[in-house]
Order: sequence, then structure tokens, then C-alpha cells
Amino acid sequence: MESNFLTDAIADEMNQDFSEYVANLQLHMTLQARNLVPPLKQTLFDSRQQLLHQTQANFEKLVSRQGL
Repeated sequence: MESNFLTDAIADEMNQDFSEYVANLQLHMTLQARNLVPPLKQTLFDSRQQLLHQTQANFEKLVSRQGL
């Protein structure tokens, strides 16, 4: 019984470490991707730019909500 508790505690700690790693990796990739995408136009109301930003936001939400 005690070994199950230790195994569960170790598994939980590994899952937390992995989740933190994935979150940091997602943040790094997002920041890197934003630097790689050239501006389409200088105006703030450009529909293509809005679509790009919305698509990126939706993708980030989708990825961040996926379970392990």
C-alpha cells in the first residue's frame, strides 16, 4: 500500500514537471513564431492581420487545453 502511494506521488510529480515543460515550450514557440511572421500591413485594421492573430490565438487556446 505504501509503495502505491510513493509510486503515485512520483507519477504526479513527473506529470507536473512535464506539464510545466510543455507550457514553457509552448510559450517559447509562440514568441518565436510571432517574430517569424512578417507584418502584412502597417494598419491595425487590416483584415488579414486580424485573421492571422485570431488564428494564432485560437490555436494556442486549443493546444493549451489539450490533456496529457
